[in-house]
Amino acid sequence: MIGITAPSGYPLEARRTHAAARAVRRSLTGKSPLAYRAGVADELFKALADPNRRRILDELTERDGQSLFEICGRLATRYGLGLTRQAVSQHLAVLEAAGLVTVRREGRYRFHDLDTAPLEHIVERWLRPNAPEDGR
Repeated sequence: MIGITAPSGYPLEARRTHAAARAVRRSLTGKSPLAYRAGVADELFKALADPNRRRILDELTERDGQSLFEICGRLATRYGLGLTRQAVSQHLAVLEAAGLVTVRREGRYRFHDLDTAPLEHIVERWLRPNAPEDGR
């Protein structure tokens, strides 16, 4: 018998088991599911682990909305990095998967913007764990 496969490539039974584990974890901790969602923090820390990706984030912090060509040029002139466009594009894809970079298209150009929301979730998780949720 051929198993039903989800678009992500995991069998349906594995997805159900994973969903059940998430529900148990959520009920045991009582914390926000976003803080413990499998992969969110992992992707974020993986993205921040590479010094080249941190430099890309530094460039986007200084000037948001850059194209791939602009980012490559700034990395080469400021840091002397000889990264190819393909390498920078792959780094941007990792940053986008972690939610740190958003991409907007205008015609044939893609502009990259910094999104700090995932970092704010990490800060609230560890640096302000007992902060009031209602804003008082």
